[in-house]
This record gives sequence, structure tokens and C-alpha cells, in this order.
Amino acid sequence: MGKRATISDVARQAHVSATTVSRYLNHHYQKMSDETKARIAQVIADLDYSPSSSARQMRQKSSHLVGVLVGDIANPFSSLMAKGIYDVLQPAGYDIQLMNSNDSKEAESRHLDRLIEQRADGIIVQPSAASFAQFERCRTNGIPIIIVDRTMKDLPTDVAYVTSENFDACYRLGPILVDHGYQNVISVSSRLAEASGQILRIKGLMQTANDHQLQYINLEIRDGNVEWLKAELQQNLQELSGRTAVISLMGPLLFNLLDIFRGLNLTFPQDIGLISYDDWDWSRFVGDGIFLLRQDMELMGSQAAQFLLEMIHDPKKKLGTEYLPVTMVERPSI
Repeated sequence: MGKRATISDVARQAHVSATTVSRYLNHHYQKMSDETKARIAQVIADLDYSPSSSARQMRQKSSHLVGVLVGDIANPFSSLMAKGIYDVLQPAGYDIQLMNSNDSKEAESRHLDRLIEQRADGIIVQPSAASFAQFERCRTNGIPIIIVDRTMKDLPTDVAYVTSENFDACYRLGPILVDHGYQNVISVSSRLAEASGQILRIKGLMQTANDHQLQYINLEIRDGNVEWLKAELQQNLQELSGRTAVISLMGPLLFNLLDIFRGLNLTFPQDIGLISYDDWDWSRFVGDGIFLLRQDMELMGSQAAQFLLEMIHDPKKKLGTEYLPVTMVERPSI
């Protein structure tokens, strides 16, 4: 058995003082940069360092508090996910603290620190940061964490992750569009944070377009610039030959597309095909109905909450990734 790492080993490898490491372990983060906290957390994980009085042992009793961090609380799908979490955890005796990162990894970092200071029993997060280094401090402090919805580039395999089948759902659109006589696909995305579920949706569309000989373009709207999107759509539609389907990769973008189509006097499916991600119940009343890729955010929340309860009861349990189905609601907009 190798020699157990000491606080001095952590300090030396993290290029900080032992006092700074001690302050980190005791959640005294004043004047400590996010970079320093992330570096210490990473070294602690690399060395498998465990202080003689660990964070979990220091929590003498459960706080019965669970933190839920969402990217954008104004998005109705974040609210649906939070409802799914609440419906599982509230009957189990937990209070839910819903926090909005506003798609800012800096705000997200502050919320994480606050939940650690409050000794939260667990955290469910729809991440804004693209790297898991932002969240390593939770595990270091003995707090179970569940990642939901959005893709992360370096998510450890032993961290529970609940998401939708984003790649597969978009890939399945290829043969459907070919059968309906389409030659071109334009997707519209909007990424306000580093992490995004849209990344795998774009990859799925790119792959299916390649496999089924479809022309594929993604337009990413920035800062809500609808006039830019309108001009780009108009130009691409003029240059492309054959039938074109437009896909909203994020529910709220559908409103922008409907407004743009009206301004350009485009009807669907006569002039253009239209598909939207997420479940807009009212969309069946638009024209003869809009083709949807429906993901169940409430189910995502409840599954994440179930995972968290399992980890709270058995901190050593390894859960991995849960992919939830995306349902196609076939309507005449294509």
C-alpha cells in the first residue's frame, strides 16, 4: 500500500501553501480565486487525498437540503425539470434550493460555494461550465452531485449524468426528411453557456446529413439577434436548390422562426419544412401542427432526483449515464 497523501503533498503539487489548502477544506474561500480552488480540487482528486477529519465526517447530521442549479430559470423546461426533482425529493423529506446561474459559470461557481458552506446533502446541476473541474469541489467535500441535460467534455465516468438521447433523436430525422423529399437541412441553435445539449444535436444532424446525402447548415444566433438570423435564413434559402427543412434545436427559438417565416411570407410545409425540439403543446394549433422532437424534462428531473437519493443513502454507489428517450411527434409541418 502506498504512502497516504498529506496536506503538504497537496499544497506542493497545487503550488499553494498548506494554509491555503486548509482554508479550502474548511470552505474559507475569501480572496481565493476560482482557478486556485479548481487547482486544489484537482490535486486532491489526483492524489486521492482524504483529511483525517473528512468533510463528510464533519457533517454531523443531514442538512436535508438539496441544491438545484439551472442554466436559465426563465426557460419553461428548466421549471419542468425542477418540478420533477421536487416531486421526488420533497416527499423524501428534503428542502429544495433552486438557484439560477443565468448561463454564467462565474455565478454557478458562487452558487456551488454557497451550497458547500450550507452543507447541502446533494446537488443537481444543469451545467453552464463545460469542464467538470468546476464541480470537483463538491465531491471533495463529500457532496453527491448529479449532472443533467447538458454535455460536458470531460465528465468523469463515475459521475451520474441524466440527459436525453440528443444525438440519436437528430440522427433519426435523416431518413424521414429524405422520404419527404428534402435535400437540405438548416438547424438553428443558440448557445448562451459553455455547456449545451445542442452540441450532440448538431453532431447527430451532421452525421445523418452525411449518411443520407443531405446538405446541412447550422446557424447559431448570438445575443438574440433575430434580424441577423432572418438575413442568414433568407440568403441560404435563395442559394440552396431543392426542398429545405429548418430545425429549431431549442424550444424558445421556435418563436423567432415563426416570426421570421411570417415576415418572409413562407408557409410550411408548402415553402419550407419546420421541426422543433421540445414539447410545445400549443404548436398543434399552428397551421396543421408542428413536427416535434419531444424530450421529457420532468422525467429528467425525477430520474436525477432518484439517482441523488441513491447516492445520499450509499455514497460509494456508481450510477453512470442515463439516456432518456426523445419522442417524435409527427405532424404535417414537413
